[in-house]
Amino acid sequence: MTNIDKKAAIREYKLNARPMAVFQIRNTVNERVFVDSSTDLPGKINRHKFQLNAGNHPVRQLLADWKEFGGTAFEFEVLEDYAPPENKPEAAREDLASLESLWLEKLAGEGIAVYNERKLTREERLAMIAANRRVS
Repeated sequence: MTNIDKKAAIREYKLNARPMAVFQIRNTVNERVFVDSSTDLPGKINRHKFQLNAGNHPVRQLLADWKEFGGTAFEFEVLEDYAPPENKPEAAREDLASLESLWLEKLAGEGIAVYNERKLTREERLAMIAANRRVS
């Protein structure tokens, strides 16, 4: 591939933006869900499927249920599509992370069990840093 072809391919890729969204992997047997988000939805879903089928997904309980119930017991569903503001496309990752957190809160409020580990609050992270400094 020549340098000009590479630049054209990069430009075309940027013009054909990938779909962005918050999505869930739902276990249809026990209704437990894993919530995630991505600036490249098809790529992220493919990664999850590959990791689950290969037996090396980082979320151990999701992987255990995948092995127990089989891949046909899981559905990948978009919870919310996302389009970044035209004047701030770099905000996409941060916005999607915020939307993901809001969806986790909403699902928890509805009593839906999730595979996601609870993320530490800013205060909890700062307390951990302070505790680690005292120990050192």
